[in-house]
Amino acid sequence: MRKSLASAITAAALFVCGIANGHAHEGHDHGPQPVVQKDAAPRGEAASELLELVAVARGAELVIYLDRFGTNEPVTDATVEVETPEGQAVASASTGAYRLKAPWLEKPGQFDLIFTVTVGGAVDVLPVSIAIPGGAAATASVPATVLASMLQPATGLALGAGLLIGIGLAAVGRRRAVPVAVLLAAALLHASGQAQAQQPTAPDTDRATRGIDGAVFVPKPIQRVFGLRTLVTEVSRHPRAIELPGRIIPDPNASGYVQASVGGRLSPPPGGFPRLGTAVKQGDVLALVTPPLQAIDLSDMRQRQGELDQQIDIVGRRVGRYERLAPSGAIPASQLEESRLELQGLKDRRAALDRARREPEALVAPVSGVIADGTAIAGQMAQPNAVIFHIVDPTKLWIEALSFDALAASQTASAMTANGRTLTLSFRGSGFADRNQSIPMHFSVNGESNGLRAGQFVTVFVASDEAREGIALPRASLVRSANGQDFVYVHTAAERFQPRPVRAEPLDGERVLISAGIEPKQRVVSQGADLLDHVR
Repeated sequence: MRKSLASAITAAALFVCGIANGHAHEGHDHGPQPVVQKDAAPRGEAASELLELVAVARGAELVIYLDRFGTNEPVTDATVEVETPEGQAVASASTGAYRLKAPWLEKPGQFDLIFTVTVGGAVDVLPVSIAIPGGAAATASVPATVLASMLQPATGLALGAGLLIGIGLAAVGRRRAVPVAVLLAAALLHASGQAQAQQPTAPDTDRATRGIDGAVFVPKPIQRVFGLRTLVTEVSRHPRAIELPGRIIPDPNASGYVQASVGGRLSPPPGGFPRLGTAVKQGDVLALVTPPLQAIDLSDMRQRQGELDQQIDIVGRRVGRYERLAPSGAIPASQLEESRLELQGLKDRRAALDRARREPEALVAPVSGVIADGTAIAGQMAQPNAVIFHIVDPTKLWIEALSFDALAASQTASAMTANGRTLTLSFRGSGFADRNQSIPMHFSVNGESNGLRAGQFVTVFVASDEAREGIALPRASLVRSANGQDFVYVHTAAERFQPRPVRAEPLDGERVLISAGIEPKQRVVSQGADLLDHVR
């Protein structure tokens, strides 16, 4: 009898646990449910041909984000009027968004709103529906009244079952009361824990997340931070581009080398050697070279100096005699004048010989520009024809590219640096002789050349006569995955971006041609795609 009663008590305890679990969990209706982003505040969206609007419920306030539909550019100078359950109201602009006091959002339910947006004289009407799941705050995912209704039946059933079990314990006796009471306490604790585990929490701040299908959910505030921009795709015909390796070289007419004609020892000019990047003018003295004298050269020079000194002494005495005889007419005046000229010539030759021993060679700048390269050190021995300085005009640069095919001179060209900068080029000429089985081609850089340097590698794009049909996108739209697949992000909804694999080929320095993977009239991310790729 006691054994049967204990079994009944145990079954009653398990029944209490099951009932509590049944009330603590959500409903068992597993039918189709609307897809809601996890931890996202209640929101609604609408779009037209011009504008895209997202309304987010934040407690008793409605935050409105307004963008251009085609470019995803924020609209901050619009007038937004809202038809609410409490009548018409005007939203106020605030830090890239519009805000509206909405105390009616604190009640659960679905609210149908009508937004009238006026931008630059154009008026657009956008209907939006926002579903508040419940609770005093719009950010709560489960209302507190529902939670109370979940806990009250479980508590009542547990108390009733506890009363019946207590009567059974009295019948069984004190010896059996302790283990059965422990079992009852565990059942009630389990039921209470399950109910508390199902207590809803307020969702976290909206954040960018990636779904299992690869789509990225990016709330509008984060889109502002990422600076996301889009464009509407169009199919057209574009000339096919040929991609060539190239490097930046100085303009031959605006650059030059400073070299020593003879070997000698370098010494700095007044003011010292010019540093790298120093601006110099044509004719400036950049260094001095003192040629060394060999022993045999020094001996010959001394012998020559002795001979000149002897001739100067002889002619000088002759001039002295002629000067004493000339006044008396003993010698003609012309003879005195010739002796004086001969003496002056000997002195000039003697002075030039002395200067040849003392004066170094001055190395001057052949053109105006900046010092691009230089290795001058005081006391260094400069070899003949050695480059001491390389002067480049930074405003006049060329690009040398290598092509395996002869290209027409009239074709347009552009170049792109390693950091993504695009340069416009003009054709200057191509070589007649092959270099490593390729043809060198020269282009001049048009426009601003700040930040470029000689020797920098670039990629040159030359338009060919062949035309291809496809969609032209900025290179910033293209993202490459870890397996080498190229893809772009399509803006499928106001806060949703879907990756699409594509087949791309170079078009020019700024664009690529998409021949497969996306369709016309789709919104593709043109700026910030690399940031979307890092969202996890």
